[in-house]
Amino acid sequence: MKKLISFSLVLLLFGADLKAQQFPEQLEFKDIFHEPFIPGTRPSFSNFSPDGKTIYYTWSDSATSDTDLFRVGLSGKNQQKSEDDVVRNYELSPDGNHVLYTKNGDLVLADKNFENERLVVASKGFDYDPVWSADGSRFAFVQNGDVWVSGVEQAFMKQITNRKENRPSYNVRHWAGNKLVISQTDRSDYREVFFPEYADTFVEPGRSNRGIPTQTISIAGVDSGDVEIIFTHKGYLDTDVSSSGNHLAIDYIDPPMKNRTITVYNVNTLEAKNLFEDQTEGWMYNTNMEFAPAIDKLMFQSEKDGWNHIYTINPDGTGFEQHTFGEYDIPWATWIDERTIVMATSEMDPGERQLYKLDIISNLPTKLTTEEGYRRDFELSPDRRYVVYEKTYFNEPFDLYVVDTMIPKRETQLTNSVPDSFYEYNWQEEDYVRITGRDGETRLSMSVLKPAKRNPDGNPVVVFVHGAGSLQNVYKGWSNNYWREYMFHQYLTLQGYYVIEVDYRHSTGYGRKFREDVTNWMGKYETEDIEDGLAFLADNYDKADTSRVGIYGGSYGGFMALYAVGVSPEHFDAAAGLRSVTNWENYYYANPWYTLPRLGTPEDNPENYARSSPITYADSLEQPVILLHGLIDDNVGFQDVVHYIEILIQNGNEDFEMMMYPTERHSFRDEDAWYDEYRRIYEFFEKQLK
Repeated sequence: MKKLISFSLVLLLFGADLKAQQFPEQLEFKDIFHEPFIPGTRPSFSNFSPDGKTIYYTWSDSATSDTDLFRVGLSGKNQQKSEDDVVRNYELSPDGNHVLYTKNGDLVLADKNFENERLVVASKGFDYDPVWSADGSRFAFVQNGDVWVSGVEQAFMKQITNRKENRPSYNVRHWAGNKLVISQTDRSDYREVFFPEYADTFVEPGRSNRGIPTQTISIAGVDSGDVEIIFTHKGYLDTDVSSSGNHLAIDYIDPPMKNRTITVYNVNTLEAKNLFEDQTEGWMYNTNMEFAPAIDKLMFQSEKDGWNHIYTINPDGTGFEQHTFGEYDIPWATWIDERTIVMATSEMDPGERQLYKLDIISNLPTKLTTEEGYRRDFELSPDRRYVVYEKTYFNEPFDLYVVDTMIPKRETQLTNSVPDSFYEYNWQEEDYVRITGRDGETRLSMSVLKPAKRNPDGNPVVVFVHGAGSLQNVYKGWSNNYWREYMFHQYLTLQGYYVIEVDYRHSTGYGRKFREDVTNWMGKYETEDIEDGLAFLADNYDKADTSRVGIYGGSYGGFMALYAVGVSPEHFDAAAGLRSVTNWENYYYANPWYTLPRLGTPEDNPENYARSSPITYADSLEQPVILLHGLIDDNVGFQDVVHYIEILIQNGNEDFEMMMYPTERHSFRDEDAWYDEYRRIYEFFEKQLK
């Protein structure tokens, strides 16, 4: 491959030399993948206690994959392992004094501390999905697919629906005054697909049904028992009811995710009014809608102006207002009270997320967090005062934190989950850079790890490509999705490699256009962005030999590795594809919810599928590849790699390797399989790039 020409695109660059740089010299390859895990196990939020003073989370204090339930107070004190019988799924009464939950298939009412249990519904069926009425005197629930209502103080039970045979079960969504909002999800037209399993004595077909559901919303009168359907469409929807109980909002997105409509119904008259519409050439993302807790005002998020921002409107269509503006995203927002919204924003930098609260009357924000870092997975306490979330910074794996919205700039760490031994390694801090692409406009985030020793003849480069497509992985922190890969990359630096990653177009956190540019042709712009990252590396990092480049990734990253080496062999010299999509038509039939918005249907848009699929370029493949795939993968079926390899064989291509894992699905579980997979990738790059 020809060395990339100079490409001066720097907007932000941390020094490219190696002065004062540390490296994890003692890092052993096998330890990256085997338990106990070097960075420990990340704590995962489970639920708040009913009084809102304690959180429960899953974690392993032995840094293994076997997790237990723990609890800690919002002060960060009194962390301890929780009892085994803690109720995690419950419905808190409107006054906050009682909880409803399912126990042994029956419904139980108890005090908020789970004492004084009382069996309130017991049947031969399974009773579930309890929802309190606004005054707390009644609750609705589901039994054998039908909706019932029961009293709390006054003992009674009333059946509300009478589901016809072979029709979908009902679910209770909300109370609306003396009525219920109920739903049904119809999957009867799903396609049957197969992911065979081979490891047992006989082959199991691995039958699965896939498709896009048809959703029905009905209003049911509790007193009358009348059930009236008001909405039936295939696609995706969210619902909410105003605090008065008079208005039902339905946020609907069609199957291709290109059209969105927010409609508000008068619950009593069933009159409907469309409050907001949005259309896009790509697909909708991070839509959110919620009524205020005490007034009839609707908040929603939209990318209508190109970035995800906050809007409010009244149920009658008046008072429409946009509250946030600018070239940044609001990844999360929710009401605190009738005039205040708490939100996360990337306004400081795309790789950073800070928390604010926003007064929607004055539109003045108050900053709640100040330290640099990346925050995610936000949870609001039952009293709407505290926000619990995960936070990371460079080489500091995620831990749980909390902020009190009444006391700005006081962030409390709740967990200390990273083993002390993790910090005994001299982890290299990646360079986080922002560059401009070849069009002079597209701004890209990129990370760079440097080799421990520079070779006078230059050091080869490994490109990592994140999966999912719609994902952000270049930010100021330790990856939650790819923590093994992060350590693998550190190991590669010890072996003399540069390692880079680019958040290519399609990634989230960079606005609508950035994500949607890939619509109808996945792979094209992503490859260009990675090539621009390589050009930046060649121009700004001494001894980065971009004439020796390996590329690898899993799932969408595996697709990208095979696509890039197929269409751009002059830039990429070897590719490792893990659980790779090689034929998007296969993926459409198994996962239309993902593929339809991006490529259309194979029948109507065959050209989109052909030019986006690595299998199209397999017969002219010039560079070596290695393919690794779980045999029982039920996301990207094993047939993808089978089809790809068959083309290589039929074209006489002998420069490829293949390894399958008999008992692994899309996300590997066995540590030995993880190790074997990455050992092969490492040895492949050693062979092809050195």
